[in-house]
Amino acid sequence: MAELRWITTDAPGDKRALFDTVVERRIGRGAYRGLEFLHVESRTIINRVPHSSALPFEYTINAYRGCSHACTYCFARPSHDYLGLGIGRDFDTKIVVKVNAPEILRHETAPQRWAGHPIAMGTNTDPYQAAEGKYKLTRQIVEILAERGNPFSILTKSPLVLRDLDVLTQAAETAEISVNFSIGTLDTDAWSRSEPGTAHPRKRLDAVRRLNEAGVSSGVLMMPVLPGISDQPQQVEELVKGAAEAGARFIMGGYLHVRGPLKDHVLGWIDRDYPHLSRFYRHTYGTRSYAPPAMRRRLGGLIRRSKTAHGAPGGERRPPRDTTPGKQPDPQLALFS
Repeated sequence: MAELRWITTDAPGDKRALFDTVVERRIGRGAYRGLEFLHVESRTIINRVPHSSALPFEYTINAYRGCSHACTYCFARPSHDYLGLGIGRDFDTKIVVKVNAPEILRHETAPQRWAGHPIAMGTNTDPYQAAEGKYKLTRQIVEILAERGNPFSILTKSPLVLRDLDVLTQAAETAEISVNFSIGTLDTDAWSRSEPGTAHPRKRLDAVRRLNEAGVSSGVLMMPVLPGISDQPQQVEELVKGAAEAGARFIMGGYLHVRGPLKDHVLGWIDRDYPHLSRFYRHTYGTRSYAPPAMRRRLGGLIRRSKTAHGAPGGERRPPRDTTPGKQPDPQLALFS
């Protein structure tokens, strides 16, 4: 295979070598047909997010890069470009697997080295994507963090997380943890076009319910809401109602956010799947990364009214970053606020 450029970490602007080389290339078969797994030996697994990023978490773990969920809008797509791979089909099918992640994590979280800071997972690509069914790296990571009594949060689109309910409930007994779901819509057509590799959103709501019933805190990030596709009042209310009925600990939402090469990728998808919206999307996002303030205010109002109507918990604004071990609020609660 072609030599790949393994020079970046998950932190923007960090050019230290992250992997020594591609150790092995595996072609997926059976349930994994169409995927290619690139085994790498990672030099580190806990990534420290620069303070300049203004993100509500400081430490992250990503056992995989690339994601078979194939979400058209995924903000992590450009990370594949950093590795010399494409942000389109390569991102969906060429999955980097950090095969030594558990071993490195056990070393990095040894009590004499690690102060027990909260760790966020799912900040780059989904820790419970299809590859996890094969490699079980996320489960091993959760087992180690549970053993250490280390707080953590997970953001996912996959009900596969229920496989690990035993270790998650164990972790929740000794540390503050949460498993939150990204659910942008319950509209079947919008979901199947924009997230072709994911589980149906109603299966995700069922997972939210089961996690909360088991004592593992789980909330819903309604992200991204797609302008003109999934932002009609009835669509927003349907999702808020479903999340409230599932016992979501919080419900927060926001519009699509695109920048850099991802913007061209998303606009190309709009041209193909929603040509009648092409002009609207270019007007909305042509010179900006976020939807205009008036649109965001409208969506926020729809969500608030729907939460009130269905007795859902209120959202929170982004908390200040607290680096004190064990005292930081859920690090992904305000990820998309």
